[in-house]
Amino acid sequence: MVVLKDFKGRTVHFIGIGGCSMSGLAIILKNLGYMAQGSDIAESAFTRKLKSEGIPFIIGHDAKNLKDVSLVIYSAAIKPGNPEYDSAKEMGLPMMERSELLGQISRQFETVIGIAGCHGKTTITSMCALILRECHVNLTVHVGGMVDFLGGGVAIGDYPALLTEACEYVRSFLKLAPTHILINNIDDDHLDYYKNIDEIADTFAQFAALLPESGVLFANVHDPLVMNVAKSSDRKTVTYGFENADYMAVNVAYNDMGCPIFDVISPGGRGKVALSVVGRHNMMNALAAITVCSEIFGIKPKDAGKALNKYHLVGRRFELLGEKNGVKVVHDYAHHPSEILACLNAASKYPHKKLWVVFQCNSYTRAKTLKDKYAVSFSDADMVLVPDIYPGRDIDRGEIHARDLVDAISSNVACKYIATFEEISDYLDENASVGDIVVTLGSGSVDKETKKLL
Repeated sequence: MVVLKDFKGRTVHFIGIGGCSMSGLAIILKNLGYMAQGSDIAESAFTRKLKSEGIPFIIGHDAKNLKDVSLVIYSAAIKPGNPEYDSAKEMGLPMMERSELLGQISRQFETVIGIAGCHGKTTITSMCALILRECHVNLTVHVGGMVDFLGGGVAIGDYPALLTEACEYVRSFLKLAPTHILINNIDDDHLDYYKNIDEIADTFAQFAALLPESGVLFANVHDPLVMNVAKSSDRKTVTYGFENADYMAVNVAYNDMGCPIFDVISPGGRGKVALSVVGRHNMMNALAAITVCSEIFGIKPKDAGKALNKYHLVGRRFELLGEKNGVKVVHDYAHHPSEILACLNAASKYPHKKLWVVFQCNSYTRAKTLKDKYAVSFSDADMVLVPDIYPGRDIDRGEIHARDLVDAISSNVACKYIATFEEISDYLDENASVGDIVVTLGSGSVDKETKKLL
């Protein structure tokens, strides 16, 4: 087994260093006393962050980039055939996958807070980070998204604690050494890897079982699968929700922009929260963050609420990209039916005349396995436009097409297949009117393609 501590003070090379998680891990390693460097195929906001941190990187993958390297880190996106990956194998260099690195990093902290769940991880983690920052708790943070107040996806602190997203895909979170775990929800996502929802739920139970005797599990009281995990665990459990929970959101209202306003009732007292982000799901995310920060760090809900008044969503979460001919264009990363329901419920409260949705499904597996759930996920939309499926990690075996999704969605709301974003742009130019809103959804290339609508 490759042991990270054996390489302290030596050169660690990241293949794909421009990714959000990889760039953050490189920064953490540098601050732990390692010589981090890497390569990627293009510059990005995350490589700009690396530059500001003094971490060298090269654009382009080439075997010569491995000169004088002691350890190679690669992400799940890097496969055999990548010249650096193949060369590292041939040279016999020690290699470590991204999730293993995060796991070994976590063992260097006294307190490790893993934020888990099929939906909401990035938002809850970044909300926790903001609360702690505003309340002067300076800990190390690892977030899977671009966070404006962090200038990236990582923060380095002197407090002996790590706050990190804990991802269930390919069971990555089982590599962590958590002292505290939050599980926000368990859903039927990643069915290209998991057999079914039972296997997913069992994996979350395995994650909860990693807690030490002194560990704490935070659980969404409204998710039956999460509560099943909590009931099977013999660790202390703290719940959050709208009723029958340790931490509760009550007196809920919405402002004119669809942003929630609510009171928090908790063992640590009461607090008022007025969010600047839309949606009931973000109210639950905020409540989760308040629960974690109050229980672990003793932050009063009223102080956490004040901090969250300043919160703005991570990139690709209900992000207003622009306006054209009086039509606002918003993008959201939502790609699972549950996320789409939550996003469009939030969008329905946002000021608009007609709500247009452009949904690019990411992966043929999702389209096939979740088609019936997609059929009932767009009820808040006035019109849904569906381009060709984005393949993601999949191969098109001819088993499903975007038209099949359109047929399913059309049973509940108006829906139309338009193959490309260029054609969708033309269609919206002809049919959308001043005061309408267009929400583009998906985790594939849709964020980049959305710019064609503007």
